[in-house]
Formats: sequence, C-alpha cells, structure tokens
Amino acid sequence: MADPTTIRRLYGRRQGHKLRQGQSALVEELLPRVSVPESGPLDAATLFGDDRPLEVEIGFGGGEHLAGQAAMRPDHGFIGCEPFLNGVVGALNHIRDGALDNVRLHMGDALEVIERLPDASLSRTYLLHPDPWPKARHAKRRMVNHGPLDLIAAKLKPGSEFRLGTDDPTYCRWAMMVMGQRKDFVWQAQTSRDFLTRPADWPETRYERKARRQGHEVWYFRYVRV
Repeated sequence: MADPTTIRRLYGRRQGHKLRQGQSALVEELLPRVSVPESGPLDAATLFGDDRPLEVEIGFGGGEHLAGQAAMRPDHGFIGCEPFLNGVVGALNHIRDGALDNVRLHMGDALEVIERLPDASLSRTYLLHPDPWPKARHAKRRMVNHGPLDLIAAKLKPGSEFRLGTDDPTYCRWAMMVMGQRKDFVWQAQTSRDFLTRPADWPETRYERKARRQGHEVWYFRYVRV
C-alpha cells in the first residue's frame, strides 16, 4: 500500500462567512456530541456502541447527501469528514433537524480517520464533487490517486462500494484513467446511462444542483471492491 501521508491534500481557509449565533451554538453544543474521537482506533462499537455497518463520506460539503443516506439507513453508522467549518455547520443542521443519531463528524482530513478504521470494515465510501485541482502540476493532490485509493480499498469490505461523483470534465477523465488501472475495483456501468443518471439512493447535493444550473454534465461512478 502506498503511504497516504505522501498525498495529503492542502486546504485553504477553513471558514467562509462568519457564523450566526444559532450556528455558533450548534458548533459549541452539538458538534462535541457527534465528533469522531481525536485519537485512537475507531470501529462501530467505539462510534455507535454496537456492531453496525459503517460508511464514510469524504468531503461532505453542506451535508445533504450524508444526511440523506443516514436517514435511509438508520441501522448503519455514517462518518462524515469535511475540513471546512461552514460545511460542518450545514451537516449539524441536518443532524438536528432529522434527529439523526447515526452520524459522526470529523472536521479535517478524511484519510486521518479512515486510517484508524479496521481493514475490511466499510460498507461504502463516498467522494462527491471533490476539489478537481485542475492544474496538471497539482494532479497529485487529487483524492483519486493510488495512495488514497490503496487506503480506501484496504478499509472496504469485498463487495462493498466506492462512489464518486463529479461535474468536472478533467476530473472525470482523470478518475476513469486512474480507476481503470486498478484491479481491486470493478466499475458497475454497463451503458453510458448508468453513469449519467443519478441512482435513486444517491441524494442530490447543492454542488450537483449548481452544476446543472450552469449547464454542466454530472457523472456518477459506482465501483465495487473486488
């Protein structure tokens, strides 16, 4: 396995607009209750108190997809990782409004959390509309690279899914090239419609809606861990 520390991504500022009073209260009161522990090994029992299937979303944005998945499968445990505070606040709103007790959040690098999980412990991993790092010299910072994928593959159970969504043509081509080189994932598309149509159990995100308003194509990739 490639050392994932060699491909750590660099982030910009971690907060956008100033938080309102209610948002600050969510961060102070709810976030500590749903945060992933800062250190030590992680598993379903540590996070949720029982042995349930686990799923991870890498960079959950505003939390719409994460919350939607958690609501659909209350018997699964969901770990959402997002480096930006405003996105975390969005997810906290969804957790509160949906009374979701099966979600845990990490404000930071998803790979640091994934590393701490047991091998073959994840039922799904999601990477939706990741930063495309469009310049060629920054390609090594993309999450779809062999280092992060080696780690993700190690943590996914055989037969489980890695889902990738993007509206960036460069990232789409890059992902198809990198994933096509791997023997541990099998692409589930049989026809073009399979990756041009959002699956019914794939909640829409604000980034996807924005992309469509701008006239962008959106691609939905589903890979099964061999």
